Amino acid sequence: MTKEHVARMLSKVPRGRFLEIEEFTSLICWLSAEENSFFTAPVFDISGGRSTY
Repeated sequence: MTKEHVARMLSKVPRGRFLEIEEFTSLICWLSAEENSFFTAPVFDISGGRSTY
């Protein structure tokens, strides 16, 4: 992707940054942990609040 394309995508994210891999892996670890045994089908938006696609 060009720098311009990346900048345009980033400009649409209200958090002002992209997801860090550590944040995503933390979510995956929590989803697969025993302490999360109650949830059956959650939906998590990892877009940083982006609503314009």
